[in-house]
Amino acid sequence: MIRNPEGTGLSMTQNTEEIWRLIDAKVPEFTALSDRIWHMPELAYTETRSCAEHTAMLREQGFRVTEQVAGIPTAVMGEAGEGGPVIAILGEYDALPGLSQEAGVAEQRPLPGPGFGHGCGHNLLGAASLLAATAVKDFLAANNLPGRVRYYGCPAEEGGAAKGFIVRDGAFADVDIAISWHPAAFAAVQEAVSLANTRIDFSFQGRASHAAAAPHLGRSALDAVELMNVGVNYMREHMPSDARIHYAYLDAGGVAPNVVQPTAKVRYLIRARDLVELRALIARVRKIAEGAALMTETKMAAKVVSGVSNLLGNTPLERAMQANLERLGPPPFDEADHAKAAEFQATLSEEDIASAWRRIGLPMRKGVSLCDVVPGLEVKGAPMMGSTDVGDVSWVVPTVQARGATYAIGTPGHSWQLTAQGMLPAAHKGMVHVAKVMAGTAVDAIRDPALVAAAKADLAARTAGHPYEPVLSPEVQPPLTMSLGDTSRSAA
Repeated sequence: MIRNPEGTGLSMTQNTEEIWRLIDAKVPEFTALSDRIWHMPELAYTETRSCAEHTAMLREQGFRVTEQVAGIPTAVMGEAGEGGPVIAILGEYDALPGLSQEAGVAEQRPLPGPGFGHGCGHNLLGAASLLAATAVKDFLAANNLPGRVRYYGCPAEEGGAAKGFIVRDGAFADVDIAISWHPAAFAAVQEAVSLANTRIDFSFQGRASHAAAAPHLGRSALDAVELMNVGVNYMREHMPSDARIHYAYLDAGGVAPNVVQPTAKVRYLIRARDLVELRALIARVRKIAEGAALMTETKMAAKVVSGVSNLLGNTPLERAMQANLERLGPPPFDEADHAKAAEFQATLSEEDIASAWRRIGLPMRKGVSLCDVVPGLEVKGAPMMGSTDVGDVSWVVPTVQARGATYAIGTPGHSWQLTAQGMLPAAHKGMVHVAKVMAGTAVDAIRDPALVAAAKADLAARTAGHPYEPVLSPEVQPPLTMSLGDTSRSAA
């Protein structure tokens, strides 16, 4: 079923209307926060200025602030309220390399500088979540209600698995429910489908020699990496169909072909549907690496960089979030928003646009540039095959996520087009809309203990027989220098 605000027959409750008004009262400050973060894109674990902006806003809005959560310099938590249930609202603010782009321009125009950009919309993600948390804080105070709301400013979602380290440190131990969102083409409840993954660096140590005069004395680490890649390529035919394995050379041994390369390093990203399948694949990849070392008479060392669990859904929370979406209807985009989005659609292929409709589970409607419907929970699309560190939160706390419609339908994730749309009026409207969805869901949980109890029972049922075992073993530390090309702080 597809729903819009007209003719739903659903009345808006007074409580929900109040929380929405509290959101509207703070819109200028938080859209400005989002735009500031857009202008200072920072990669995983280097979000010093972005974290400082969120920390300053937390203090300005009256939260009790905890900095360096789990020992991570760019992680922050703000809490407000007393007693009652603890509601966590999750935000992010890391950017991506290679996606610098002039704002609002529908042609590729990178900005001067290092080339970073908010090509996944995390400038909006953090600001909307903090806006929602602020409105819930104000709602608790205005109604003299017991309850606590926490904003978790989480760095390094893009490959750094920060939430996994934060979960492992116990920062979610007393949380009752967690709420998050992600920028998207459509406004909907996020289907809880993602891949567990891990990043592992495989380093090979061989022996240098003159490649022409004494090749028999050399032992090539580069050969070891190439043999490992061949072995993994053959393994791909014999993996579960929804598993994924990717790799990138970190060190190819040098630029001199007349030297047998004594060192080489490759980073593998291994993904699987769940933690059981992931662990099995990791073991197989490690055996292939050991075999490559054996064949080349080199030494191999493996270091885990990061890892995340697959998402777990939560039916009671998803129904509560869906009810808020249906009361709100789609974001209030106007003709100018649609026209601007159409300019960006013109830079996309028909396949890009059709893929976005398939992913949300709706038939493609040509000429529609922005979200104008709210899909029902029963509408299922092509599953997302990416990964997120929200997965680790969902194993220890009942968790629900929204999609927030903030860009033109068909815009690929991690693209210059997405970066370019990050400060448009449509992005701001979608950000405010999803903040209302999250805040309304939080208020439902605060006012209805039965909802919290049902959410916890749902999580217990999903994890029965499969307790949470994090991908990140205790000795693995946050890879704080991963964006600088140095993962020496990570341990196997």
